[in-house]
Amino acid sequence: MSRQLKGRGEEADGGARGRARSGSPGTGDRSGRRPSRKQAPRAEGAAAGRRGAQPGQKERAGGSPRPGSPRRKQAERRRHGEELGEQGRSSTERTCEGRRKRDGRASLKEQRAPPKKEKEVPRKEEMWKRPKKHRSPSLASRPSGVESLSEEELAQILEQVEDKKKLIATMRNKPWPMARKLRELREAQEFVEKYEGALGKGKGKRLYACKMLIAKKWVKFKRDFHNFKTQCIPWEMKIKDIESHFGSSVASYFIFLRWMYGVNLVLFGLIFGLVIIPEVLMGVPYGSIPRKTVPRAEEEKAMDFSVLWDFEGYIKYSALFYGYYNNQRTIGWLRYRLPMAYFMVGVSVFGYSLMIVIRSMASNTQGSASEGESANFTFSFKMFTSWDYLIGNSETADNKYASITTSFKESIVDEQESNKEENIHLTRFLRVLANFLIICCLCGSGYLIYFVVKRSQEFSKMQNVSWYERNEVEIVMSLLGMFCPPLFETIAALENYHPRIGLKWQLGRIFALFLGNLYTFLLALMDDVHLKLSNEETIKNITHWTLFNYYNASGWNESVPRPPLHPADVPRGSCWETAVGIEFMRLTVSDMLVTYITILLGDFLRACFVRFMNYCWCWDLEAGFPSYAEFDISGNVLGLIFNQGMIWMGSFYAPGLVGINVLRLLTSMYFQCWAVMSSNVPHERVFKASRSNNFYMGLLLLVLFLSLLPVAYTIMSLPPSFDCGPFSGKNRMYDVIQETIENDFPAFLGKIFAFLANPGLIIPAILLMFLAIYYLNSVSKSLSRANAQLRKKIQALREVEKSHKSVKGRTTVQDSEDTAKDTSKNATQHQLTKE
Repeated sequence: MSRQLKGRGEEADGGARGRARSGSPGTGDRSGRRPSRKQAPRAEGAAAGRRGAQPGQKERAGGSPRPGSPRRKQAERRRHGEELGEQGRSSTERTCEGRRKRDGRASLKEQRAPPKKEKEVPRKEEMWKRPKKHRSPSLASRPSGVESLSEEELAQILEQVEDKKKLIATMRNKPWPMARKLRELREAQEFVEKYEGALGKGKGKRLYACKMLIAKKWVKFKRDFHNFKTQCIPWEMKIKDIESHFGSSVASYFIFLRWMYGVNLVLFGLIFGLVIIPEVLMGVPYGSIPRKTVPRAEEEKAMDFSVLWDFEGYIKYSALFYGYYNNQRTIGWLRYRLPMAYFMVGVSVFGYSLMIVIRSMASNTQGSASEGESANFTFSFKMFTSWDYLIGNSETADNKYASITTSFKESIVDEQESNKEENIHLTRFLRVLANFLIICCLCGSGYLIYFVVKRSQEFSKMQNVSWYERNEVEIVMSLLGMFCPPLFETIAALENYHPRIGLKWQLGRIFALFLGNLYTFLLALMDDVHLKLSNEETIKNITHWTLFNYYNASGWNESVPRPPLHPADVPRGSCWETAVGIEFMRLTVSDMLVTYITILLGDFLRACFVRFMNYCWCWDLEAGFPSYAEFDISGNVLGLIFNQGMIWMGSFYAPGLVGINVLRLLTSMYFQCWAVMSSNVPHERVFKASRSNNFYMGLLLLVLFLSLLPVAYTIMSLPPSFDCGPFSGKNRMYDVIQETIENDFPAFLGKIFAFLANPGLIIPAILLMFLAIYYLNSVSKSLSRANAQLRKKIQALREVEKSHKSVKGRTTVQDSEDTAKDTSKNATQHQLTKE
């Protein structure tokens, strides 16, 4: 009792001092002033006195309690617990009430966490000392006594926990100020930690806590695994570094190069695992048959470097080329059908490439459509939303700073180009002139390649030819690919296009150059193939006649069996498939070497000369001629695309060509990343790449289709060589399918395949496919037009709202000015009246 009276006396004393400071006893809670630190012990004493009082005692009347007083806090906690205990209250209403209560708490002392915890400790100890019948059912005491709650209250708390979790998950998307987000997040996390594990009973409580722990660990594992996958993306940091310094247009090339490397890696695994490994492990060994043995006339120089560099000698008769593979229907103890596997893998290379290119185009289109247009408020978005506040590394921060600067440059160029005025007649004349000059260059390059290929056929009939004469075709094609793109870029300066549009025109012209060169090379190569096929029948007769004379020659003891003729002494055919594969292999290697030499001489040595000779030169080398080189996006992209086209065409005749290309792309990634960061400078007109790489993918798809045509022609029309390759001895290469169906499948399946191969069924199916493509294309265009119209309507509504707001603002300003004028006029009149 004495403790209670002491508590009351201290409370009265503290209340009197509070009223004396406020000026009147009824305005103690309206002043909104923060209590001083000297009042804290007395307030705690008053709170202890009230906690120690009897439950039946009434509170003293002396005005409403102060906002920061412990009595007000206890009342608010009790009220808060009763409100959470009510059923049927929606989460929106609870959020609104909590917001109103937080707004009503004007005292800053109440929001400070350490004083609140210090006050809660003695309160909890006193509550444990009280009888259970006086314990408040508020949420502050529910974790200790949660087992006594009803099922409805437990369900309600569970629902509140789920709501808080959803709020935590979607907190970033809320249009709230940062202070409110932090406050709401802190309160939601405290609520979840407080009640999440206390919703069960006995074993159920422990099971629920275990489930919650497992769920948290699983979420953390998924987040860490996603970060691990991001770190495992090859060359991701290199590409980000390049993008931060050179812009998204240069980075798009390296992203495309990485994508091409992944595709070629899959193709290499397909060919290596299903064709090369089975032949090496289960086929007849090297040197046992003529197609796997170097001829006697070539054995002397078969290991010379000059011969191996031209892919002759032992390399020609290895598993890298078509002629090495045997025509046995099954090989090894697995009875592996190698000819069928070779044919199906060749078809699968084109099928997989087609599928992955179309899939990438579709995903890029969906990604660009989901991003939407961001033409409005471009600079505001970049200014206020570009920085990543999670960056904790100084190097990453520097890269991000450079990336934001580059993106501003890109947006400024786009804005300048959209507002530029030009002389339309002069621009048209210059563009027509530029196209005429470029067409002349294309025709000249095509004629030059045809002329060189015809000369190379004459050199092949000669005995002693030089290294240049043997590799003249590859050298000329590589030089054309190196010098024509800069010439096109110089001519394109007359057109004055936007940098992005100019890049597309440049890509199209280089595409036409490479395509013309490639098909000119193929036409000349087909003439050589037909010439070899015309002589093949004669060579076949000579081979059969040599074997007949060897086994039936007179003068041999018939009692002793004649040893077989050594494979190196058997006459050979031309094996035109291997010859075609060698040409593609030479083109790939020469193109790789020319690319690397161009980077070293044209970029690195040029940069070294400009860097070190600028101090002792007559003019400024960095600002004038020759200056640092810019990264040639169009030339590198088109070189990569046409190199891939050669890989697709040559992989059927040289299975090892895909492995060579994988090594080429791998070294190109590291070499070009080093070169662009050490020797190149950003473009003078930095421009933003397209939102999708569909232009690159469209060119790649076209090259894939054009690469399929020569291979399909040779499979369907030309007879295979009689003494090399898995299809030797057949009239056409596709006969292996018919042979497999007849020998390995039931008869009714053969009838089904014959019915499906009927032209009367194939032609309608192709027409139906084209109709479906046309229909889907029409639907896509109509949807895009509807989307554009809706965007225009939204923009018009936004402009109307802006105009209304501006008119309203002007009206308000005018009214205020009129009011001020009237007031001043009335005051003047009043003054005059007074005077």
